[in-house]
Amino acid sequence: MTNESEAEASPGGFSNLWGSKDRIELIATIILAMATVLTAWSAFQAGKWSGDQSINFSQAGAFRTESTRHDTLGGQLTQIDVAMYIDWVSALFEEVDSGRIVLTDTTAYEPTRGTVSGFLYLRFRDEFKPAVQAWLATDPLNNVEAPPTPFAMDEYVVAERVEAERLRVAADESALAARQSNQNGDNYVLTMVLFASVLFFAGVSSKIYKPRNRLIVVGIGMIMLITGIVIDFSLPILV
Repeated sequence: MTNESEAEASPGGFSNLWGSKDRIELIATIILAMATVLTAWSAFQAGKWSGDQSINFSQAGAFRTESTRHDTLGGQLTQIDVAMYIDWVSALFEEVDSGRIVLTDTTAYEPTRGTVSGFLYLRFRDEFKPAVQAWLATDPLNNVEAPPTPFAMDEYVVAERVEAERLRVAADESALAARQSNQNGDNYVLTMVLFASVLFFAGVSSKIYKPRNRLIVVGIGMIMLITGIVIDFSLPILV
């Protein structure tokens, strides 16, 4: 049986089959250079995505704060509308009962000047008036299928509430973007680990004497390098 050291030393033996020492070292050097550059690139991208995550989380927090502010103001405006509506209905029926107002058709209601109900009606908020008018058009006194109050009408829209909902959605989108940025950053950190491992295998290969073992170590490094490159190319880039 041929001795392994003789096969490695012989011109037609293992060394020629797998390549010379200089050739292996050249391959290892190329792998080292590529791994070094790609490690720096992955670190750069991981840092960029980390910054993007922070920005998106900050935006999400700002949007939620503004959403809460607009929602609170919208609630206050709704309370004003409810209070004005209750006072208006109470004054209207009191004046109808006293004969100061004759109300025969609510669909054709017009505020009577000089009355409390007229005073209140004319001072409804601009956002509330269309809902009241649409509600009166349903003839709520005679139509049992009419909405119970103007607040059930589609015409009742509080702009502050709408803005609060828009900001809430924007906050959710920013939070989602932040989580995605975090995942992208983690993926780039994974490639950094792979490329760091490549640096180790390619570097340690120069300390190994036998070409067979040296090639195995370089081959492992090359496989990890290719794996890292494939992952890198599949990830989004932030510049």
